[in-house]
Amino acid sequence: MESIALFRPLPSPSAFLLHRRINYRPPSPTASICAIPRILPSLRCRSYLFPRLPLPNLQQNPNPSTIRACSSPQLASSPQPLTPPVAGAKPLPLIISVAIGLAVRFVVPKPVEVTQQAWQLLAIFLSTIAGLVLSPLPVGAWAFLGLTASVITRTLSFSAAFGAFTNEVIWLIVISFFFARGFVKTGLGDRIATYFVKWLGKSTLGLSYGLTVSEAMIAPAMPSTTARAGGVFLPIIKSLSLSSGSKPGEKSSKKLGSYLVMSQFQSAGNSSALFLTAAAQNLLCLKLAEELGVNIETKDTPDAPALAVEKLERMGSVTRNEWVMIGTMLLAVALWIFGDSLGVSNVVAAMLGLSILLLLGVLDWDDCLNEKSAWDTLAWFAVLVGMAGQLANSGIVSWMSNCVAKSLHCVSLSWPVAFGVLQGSYFLIHYLFASQTGHVGALYSAFLAMHLAAGVPAVLAALALAYNTNLFGALTHYSSGQAAVYYGAGYVDLRMYSK
Repeated sequence: MESIALFRPLPSPSAFLLHRRINYRPPSPTASICAIPRILPSLRCRSYLFPRLPLPNLQQNPNPSTIRACSSPQLASSPQPLTPPVAGAKPLPLIISVAIGLAVRFVVPKPVEVTQQAWQLLAIFLSTIAGLVLSPLPVGAWAFLGLTASVITRTLSFSAAFGAFTNEVIWLIVISFFFARGFVKTGLGDRIATYFVKWLGKSTLGLSYGLTVSEAMIAPAMPSTTARAGGVFLPIIKSLSLSSGSKPGEKSSKKLGSYLVMSQFQSAGNSSALFLTAAAQNLLCLKLAEELGVNIETKDTPDAPALAVEKLERMGSVTRNEWVMIGTMLLAVALWIFGDSLGVSNVVAAMLGLSILLLLGVLDWDDCLNEKSAWDTLAWFAVLVGMAGQLANSGIVSWMSNCVAKSLHCVSLSWPVAFGVLQGSYFLIHYLFASQTGHVGALYSAFLAMHLAAGVPAVLAALALAYNTNLFGALTHYSSGQAAVYYGAGYVDLRMYSK
């Protein structure tokens, strides 16, 4: 709390006059300095109450100077001027990110098997990935710059650059954010979260175990990790986190939200690897393995709870909007499970559910517009998916797999060593992919053929590649649909994903 008194020159140069008018900030209960004009009406003529101070040189500085009177000693010192935040890109991360792309484009020799356009696209893609890690700009803004660079340099046509914006998986991710907002807005997410606390809430570890077990139970019936993450578990995690005071993008995010997001993010890949029907890429792996003659047989096989009870009593009965949300989610989940037999894709089921919520007033269009994380995810994830798809089409990925095959052919390795090298290469190449299914379609057959040529047992090679396909979904924030969902929630920053 501080007030400002203005100097005025006196006829006598040995003193100064404290003017009666004092500008002050809005009063607070602890501030008494603002009462000076009321309790000391004669202060103007009693300059002897204050120590004699030299008169400022008004000839050099004609503008009146100020002194600051403060009610607390620690604030009495002159405040340091605040430096405005630097707008635009951070210089050092920007230079490093651009330098990586330029080095690949102009310094690293281009292989003979790769076209100039494909090599240029690889340089732009690597520069984009470096920028996503170093963050010279927000993720969406930097991805847009990478997309612009690919169009300006004529590496990609406009239609090819923006082709991934019609990808079904991306729109399924966007709509899942709207479902999560419906859970929060209706209070259904808070109610479900409270039941979780009632049953498992004696520790955060219990909550994590409960979510992990639920993931494993639902996975065999719902073959879309993106739908499970965005439509079922993210709304519950957000409600649990918000109810405990853990908010995205703030210091409180580490209180509970970041822990639950990371644990559920990792468990999603593990549950997908447990069951053949738990992920779409598993069935694709099975089909591709059969084409190479590998047949895989399948056979059928302490105070928190009390507080939660009180909170459920205060919440009362389930409201009309909560019932609508429950019915819509049950319909969406049913279509996600049985949609293939009915000819309804996952994204169409999600679109139908969102349309019901809009028609019945559970959500309005402003709710969708205000879900900034959904639109941000649409921007950066579509850019990466598009670039990764164009890399596969341009022959970069097949060139890399051929390099691995030639290296193994030149070095005589036993099949266990070859198995480890090939599995590691298959896993790490996923840094160039933003889709698990796309990775399988581009590389699974080639790497399985390399395993068989190296003498690796056929079933072991086919299953290990399929397991890794699910596990590398948690490799980066863009490595899978569920990765984009959990990253978009805002509880875990990019550096934590990169550790």
